[in-house]
Amino acid sequence: MIITSTNDIKNYKITRYLGMVNVNIVIGTNFFSDFFASFSDVFGGYSSTYQSKLDKIYSDAITELSKKAEFKRADAIVGVHFDFDELSGKGKSMFMVTAYGTAVRAEPIEDEIKKIA
Repeated sequence: MIITSTNDIKNYKITRYLGMVNVNIVIGTNFFSDFFASFSDVFGGYSSTYQSKLDKIYSDAITELSKKAEFKRADAIVGVHFDFDELSGKGKSMFMVTAYGTAVRAEPIEDEIKKIA
């Protein structure tokens, strides 16, 4: 599965647009993550705890987008966008990513493949 933020794929011709695919992934932080991340907030620096959570939901979003595109029999997803948000309130904190793109069928352009070979 080719996944790209661009609207086309180099050396491929989009033969059919199959519609939008989108996912929302939400993951909660816990007390210990928030506690240790607060040290980074106070003293400055990189919060590896939150970064790993963001990496996880990014990865999960790509996986889920791929599943939805495969269900539509797509070869690729073009125009992919990711939006990250923090949801908080009542002493709880969560991260959310919304990902969306267009599922397509794409075929390699034969002339371009011959030039590369």
